[in-house]
Amino acid sequence: MNAPVPNPQGASPTLSMADRLRAEASIGPDPVPTTPAAKKTQVIAIYGKGGIGKSFTLANLSYMMAQQGKRVLLIGCDPKSDTTSLLFGGKSCPTIIETSSRKKAAGEPVAIGDVCFKRDGVFAMELGGPEVGRGCGGRGIIHGFELLEKLGFHQWDFDFVLLDFLGDVVCGGFGLPIARDMCQKVIVVGSNDLQSLYVANNVCSAVEYFRKLGGNVGVAGMVVNKDDNTGEAQAFAEAAGIPVLAAIPANEDIRRKSANYEIIGKPDGEWGPLFAALGVQVAEAPPLRPTPLTQESLLGLFKGETVGRHVVLDPATMEDMCAAEVLQKPSLEVVYEGS
Repeated sequence: MNAPVPNPQGASPTLSMADRLRAEASIGPDPVPTTPAAKKTQVIAIYGKGGIGKSFTLANLSYMMAQQGKRVLLIGCDPKSDTTSLLFGGKSCPTIIETSSRKKAAGEPVAIGDVCFKRDGVFAMELGGPEVGRGCGGRGIIHGFELLEKLGFHQWDFDFVLLDFLGDVVCGGFGLPIARDMCQKVIVVGSNDLQSLYVANNVCSAVEYFRKLGGNVGVAGMVVNKDDNTGEAQAFAEAAGIPVLAAIPANEDIRRKSANYEIIGKPDGEWGPLFAALGVQVAEAPPLRPTPLTQESLLGLFKGETVGRHVVLDPATMEDMCAAEVLQKPSLEVVYEGS
C-alpha cells in the first residue's frame, strides 16, 4: 500500500504528485532557536578493572558533588551490586532486577522507593545481575535499563547521572552506554599496573570503534587511584591523548577508611579539596576522541623486568602435544581425474 503524499500548506489539491513533492521540498526549515538552552543532564559512564576503586571513587565523588549543590544520581551497573555499599555505610541496596522479579511474582508494580535510596542529597540505586551460572551479566544490564525506562528514567531531573560499569567484561550489555550513545562521556579509573591500564585501553578502543561508526561518546579523562608516583598511568593517559582528572594517592588512611565504608569526600575533611577539584573536572572536561595503544606500546610503559618483554614465543609442535613422535599417515583424500 502506498503512503499518501502530504499536501503542503498553500499547495493546490489538483497538483500532480511530482508538483506536490516539489512544493513540499521548497518549504524552508524552522528558524534556529535563540532562547537559552534547557538544563541537560550529564550522563557519565565510569569504567575500570574490577577492584581498582571505581565504587570508592564514585561514592566520594557523588557525595562531594551533592554537597556542592548538584542533583546527583549514582547507578551501580556491576553484577556484584557493591557500587552503593560505601555510600550507605556497608549496607546493600535491593537491586532493580531482584526487586522487579519479586514484585512481578507477587503481581505488584515496582515503585521508585523500592529501588532508589538517598543519603545527604545523593540518590543511588543498583541494577543488579544474575547469580553465578544462572544468566548473562551483560543481558542483565540491558534488562535493568529497560526497567529504568519503565520507571521514567528520561523524565527524571538530575544534573549528573553517574554509571558505574565493570571494564573487564566486553560483552554487549557492559558497552551499552558507549554503543548506544546513552552517555555523553566516559571516565576511566586505573592505577600504575598493567592490568588496569589494559582495561582502560580497551575502553578507549571501544570508544574509538563506535566513533568510527558515527557515535558521539568521548573519553573525558582518567582518575588514577592508589597512585604510588611510578608514573605509568600518567604516561598511558598522555599517550592515549586524555587528561588525568585526579590522582588519589596510595595512602593508608584512605585505605583504612574505605575498608570501613567511610566517606572521605566531605567538604570539611582532609581529602575534601581533592574530590572537590575532581567534581569540577568531571563536570567541565570535554569528551575527547582517544588514541588507543597497541599491546606493544602498552607494554612499553613498563620496565622489561616488570612485564617480561624478554620472553620469546616458542611455537609448539604436534610431537609436543602428543608427547611422542607423530607418525605421518598417508592421506585418504580421493582425487578424481579432471577435477
